[in-house]
Amino acid sequence: MTNCGSIAIIGAPNAGKSTLTNLLVGAKVSIVTHKVQTTRTRITGVAMFDDTQVVIVDTPGIFQPKKRLDRAMVSSAWSSIDDVDIVCLLMDISKHKHKDNEIIIETIKKQNKKCVLLLNKIDTIEKEKLLTITENLWEHGIFTDVFMISATTNSGVDSFIEWLKQNIPNGEYIYDPEDVSNVPNTLLSAEITREKIFLNIHEELPYSLTVETESWENFKNGDIKLNQVIFVEKENHRSILLGKKGEKIKQIGKLARQELSSIFDAKVHLFIHIKVKPNWQNDMDRYKNMNLNFSN
Repeated sequence: MTNCGSIAIIGAPNAGKSTLTNLLVGAKVSIVTHKVQTTRTRITGVAMFDDTQVVIVDTPGIFQPKKRLDRAMVSSAWSSIDDVDIVCLLMDISKHKHKDNEIIIETIKKQNKKCVLLLNKIDTIEKEKLLTITENLWEHGIFTDVFMISATTNSGVDSFIEWLKQNIPNGEYIYDPEDVSNVPNTLLSAEITREKIFLNIHEELPYSLTVETESWENFKNGDIKLNQVIFVEKENHRSILLGKKGEKIKQIGKLARQELSSIFDAKVHLFIHIKVKPNWQNDMDRYKNMNLNFSN
């Protein structure tokens, strides 16, 4: 007898959704940075807990969108809750009163949904306050269960995993037990490069660019050649990315190449090009590459 089911992890930006997804899967399938809105599209990870397979949908943060890309990201997150067996609301306990969390809770109420509450970053708050906050949140009436966790230290996550093993329905595995994700390698490699940009560029630039893998070539000796393009909106954005004498983009490329070589267990030859495309956020093709709905 095997168990197989799906869960969606939703929440406000920077709540720790990708960190938890990677922890549950046991491998890096979602990029993680300290900045909000790092995740732009739904990422599916596959976790195995004994004879239970859990398909985990990591979603973009839910916030009040203003631009087309923002709307597409938030729409992608909300659409995920209709396709899974269990919805999990992950909340940064220190930001439980944030407007984004209030909107999420009210939207779930309006949709007559039930979900599991995962209170994250519990190591940042006193125990008495934690219990009071939990009681207040429970009164909303939309939660079936509550888990207090820390995705960075693994505290409380084992209890959540045991709960999953008991509540995931019986069924045949959807994915090979050796799989960790259904994300195409071309998308994963582009996301890794974008992560390095987020970590190394500290202006608003990371939010106004996108990365795509234009070509992927496997060699007989096992090496991999990747050609990637970074689309930016302005010429000065290109200059920021390049850095003095091209040192910034070289550093970003080096870090991305090192991680990709580790992920794919092969020598990766990474070539990055920067293109100025002023209106890329209104280009349908860019949304297709990010698996987002352009019409939102």
